[in-house]
Amino acid sequence: MSNLIVERTDISDVVLLKPRRFGDHRGWFTETYNARSFTQALGSVVFVQDNQAFSAAKGTLRGLHFQRPPEPQAKLIRVLRGSIFDVAVDLRMGSPTYGRWVGETLTADGGEQLFVPRGFAHGYCTLEPDTEVAYKVDGFYAPECDAGLAWNDPTLAIAWPITPEEAILSDKDKKLPAFADFVSPFRYELAAAVA
Repeated sequence: MSNLIVERTDISDVVLLKPRRFGDHRGWFTETYNARSFTQALGSVVFVQDNQAFSAAKGTLRGLHFQRPPEPQAKLIRVLRGSIFDVAVDLRMGSPTYGRWVGETLTADGGEQLFVPRGFAHGYCTLEPDTEVAYKVDGFYAPECDAGLAWNDPTLAIAWPITPEEAILSDKDKKLPAFADFVSPFRYELAAAVA
């Protein structure tokens, strides 16, 4: 039996992963990452950098972020403490789900992880105070390729679990452009999509 439960979201290339936990009177143990299991679930993805973010307040919203080619990034997101509503938006021109989003609740208690492939914008909001998020990326940070879209874009119509008044944003994220003005540098390739 696999130690990893794999669930496809409504956008099948975005994958919800649930590593199994093994517990007893002391607590529990889990494999948060196993190259063999994750390769079977996601295909060949080589993660090169681990990132961690702490948010003190409920309603902290980060996103929607992505890196443009030639330095795009896939992400594998999990929560170390607290919980988040995690969102991926398909930016791949020609994709049958172009401009659509999926959202999943990730919790420290549940140990869920969300895989967001290259060609997607990513963002999340914290559902409780003192939340810590860790994520792996398959490309190094490249500030010259750093980009994003407005979190509350009406065209995307993401159903965030907070109101605009509750959202706590960075100055940078407050100024991100609208999806209607976005010309995507990403192209959908069926062969490259997750099987």
